[in-house]
Amino acid sequence: MRAIWKGAVSFGLVSVPVKLYSATESHDVSFRQVHAKDGGRIRYQRICSLDGEEVAYADIAKGYETEDGEMVILTDDDLRELPISSSREIAVEKFVPSDQIDPMLFEKSYYLEPEKTGAKPYALLRQALQESDRVAVVTVALRQRTAPALLRVRETEAGEVIVLQTLMWPDEIRTPDFSVDAGEVKANELKMARMLVETLAGDFDPAELEDDYAEAVDAVVKAKIEGGEVQRTETSTKSAGEVVDLLAALQQSVEAAKQARGEKAG
Repeated sequence: MRAIWKGAVSFGLVSVPVKLYSATESHDVSFRQVHAKDGGRIRYQRICSLDGEEVAYADIAKGYETEDGEMVILTDDDLRELPISSSREIAVEKFVPSDQIDPMLFEKSYYLEPEKTGAKPYALLRQALQESDRVAVVTVALRQRTAPALLRVRETEAGEVIVLQTLMWPDEIRTPDFSVDAGEVKANELKMARMLVETLAGDFDPAELEDDYAEAVDAVVKAKIEGGEVQRTETSTKSAGEVVDLLAALQQSVEAAKQARGEKAG
């Protein structure tokens, strides 16, 4: 993994120099929009909705649409005046019980690795968080924007590490505009519901989760390639190398997922 950010965690008078790594990656299957007749990729033009003319990248600006539909154009000077933070410090504001954090607030996870000089204070912070069953509330400046975040401990195959968990702002959590009124719940119905819960009770194991969709797509693509159902376009390479590489990448992703679940590869 490559570090995407370097800085320091500070709590009290203690400072821990750290590196930040993305802890997750998406394995979503993506498709290209193509012409069904010949497999050519569909191109999209940047067309102005008012005059119908194609717009060059140099003429594209950032616009903020108000609630009543008005469009406010922001210039580069306007954007430069916005409050942008470039601090390299992750300051701990408080330590709170872990069960007080609503998972709805969770956004993106990052691993924190200490620099060599910060290994001991890192380990002390990690152990203190574990023993107190608390998480550290912090703020961090990522991609030139300050965001609320948590520091929590996660157990991995490589050992226990501190995770930086960025959070949504409270006003970004939507309130449902509906309520559920099912009337009176009868005692025998509740008893049966509890029995069902107990029957299906168990421990959560993420390795049991399977991405059936990605595996099914991989199987369909394989079958079509083996059956010669491949469109040759101007963007295709002279050989089938690009398709094979893509297929190999998909296959490796599937095999890696199987190995992660403890299943036999292949």
